[in-house]
Amino acid sequence: MPIVLGPELNVVFAEIRMPENRNRDTHNLGKTTVGRLLDFCFLAKRNSRFFLFKHIECFKDFVFLLEIELFDGNYITVRRSVAEPSKIAFKKHSIRHQDFSALPESEWDHVDVPFDRARELLDSLLNWRSLKPWSYRKVLGYLIRSQDDFRDVFQLRKFAGPHADWKPFMAHILGFNAELVVEHYKKEADLKELEQKVLAIRQELGGEIEDASKIDGLLLLKQQEVDKKQQFLDSFDFRSQDKSDTKQLVEKVDEQISMLNQRRYSLYYNRKKIVTSLEEDQILFNPDEASKLFKEAGILFPEQIKRDYAQLISFNKAITDERRGYLMEERTEIEAELRTINAELNSLGKRRSELISFLSSTDFFDKYKRLTSELVTLRADIEGLVRRREFVHRLQQFRANIRKLDEERIHLQAAIETDVERKSATSDSLFSRIRLFFNEIVEDVIGQKALLSVFINQGGHLDFRAELLDEAGIATSADRGFSYKKLLCIAFDLAILRAHLDDLFPRFAFHDGVFESLDDRKKENLLGVIRQYNALGIQTIITLIDSDLPPRAVNESVFDASEIAVLLHDEGDSGRLFKMKPW
Repeated sequence: MPIVLGPELNVVFAEIRMPENRNRDTHNLGKTTVGRLLDFCFLAKRNSRFFLFKHIECFKDFVFLLEIELFDGNYITVRRSVAEPSKIAFKKHSIRHQDFSALPESEWDHVDVPFDRARELLDSLLNWRSLKPWSYRKVLGYLIRSQDDFRDVFQLRKFAGPHADWKPFMAHILGFNAELVVEHYKKEADLKELEQKVLAIRQELGGEIEDASKIDGLLLLKQQEVDKKQQFLDSFDFRSQDKSDTKQLVEKVDEQISMLNQRRYSLYYNRKKIVTSLEEDQILFNPDEASKLFKEAGILFPEQIKRDYAQLISFNKAITDERRGYLMEERTEIEAELRTINAELNSLGKRRSELISFLSSTDFFDKYKRLTSELVTLRADIEGLVRRREFVHRLQQFRANIRKLDEERIHLQAAIETDVERKSATSDSLFSRIRLFFNEIVEDVIGQKALLSVFINQGGHLDFRAELLDEAGIATSADRGFSYKKLLCIAFDLAILRAHLDDLFPRFAFHDGVFESLDDRKKENLLGVIRQYNALGIQTIITLIDSDLPPRAVNESVFDASEIAVLLHDEGDSGRLFKMKPW
């Protein structure tokens, strides 16, 4: 069944005729679905959760056609099927309300157009030039508002991603310089990318950042050493190298060996004294043997003497055990140090033998091979330093670029602030007109002023705010309720459309459940505003159920029959949008 939408007010009206359904929150008659179908025909991307594809068995044979009036007075009909949603057909015509459902393929202007190309073609045909450089799809979320899109005036549900995806566009339709906003986000993205590269280089450098001057100095010293050794090899004259090794042997190796030997001698001496002390601490006196000897000698009170000696031995043993503990601990430390010294002496002795072997060698080829090996090591060190210097130079360049980008970002932020301040203060700017229309709509509906504001947040980005004001002009919390939040969304959408009436800009809006949660007087006021905007040339499609209607006298209708685009009811499947059982 075709849905015919007039140029002004169009109502998708649902009647709840069955008493048992009066108190239900949802009725599944299809009034909200009309908006979803509009979006589908405006070439929304395929989504497996979308009802047409989620219940593909019910809708696989459905083909939808949408007729759109163009600015030149002609019409374009878009055909899209559920079975092949990525193959779109177009037909341009001069007479409205055409039924092309049975039109042969050969008579369509474009058939089986791939999805992305179809979007580009429709964008060109619609010619909503005031949206450029954005596609027509960017504004549709504000023109086709579902219940989920009334939660925020500016950020739609589909704009849950980065702010860079929607804030520049919002700035554009509000009349601000969106190019500055786009460039500002781009600078921030470039800065983040450079900072990631800096982090990668820091990790490559091992977390230790050296300045290029220090690395250049090390390279100079290493290169000088390479040149010397290469000169020795080229001349096959090892006298200078022999002198250098001899000096190293005398001044370094022998000196270290001597110092370590002295330390080892001192440690051996101390260890010997400790061992001797441990042996001397043994108590050789035996009280039992002494008692027996005293008896044989006839000495009086031998048991008393034995007991006194036992106490003395016990006292001395306690002192000796504590002293032995200290001595044992010191001996352990000495032996550990001796092992370390012995290992170092072995290493130095080996090095000394190699140097002496070099000095005493008569085979120049052995020396040549050794110097060649040292040159290879030196050149590897130089290559490592060169790579490190390249990293440091890149790091310095990135930092310079970061400083430059940051300066440009700050300049852009200042330019955005200036643009916002100037256009907010200019009474005839597009933003000021939108502000006035927005407040006028809200004030006409609820008798309370409302304010649109744009400002720069702490992060340097645009923020948008829609607030209700009290009599003193102070923002109130009334806009936080869902019904008032919905009203602010509707007022914003209509204000945008009205402010762009002289531009190549869309001129329709779909609002789902428009009267829900409003009292009767506010419903009447809102309906009056909608009719006023219809008279200006703005087409509106609204959905509601009969319980949300403003009151009327008996036999008096809120809407003219010509304004009811779709009439739904709950008396069987015939009252549903698709004339079928709920899916």
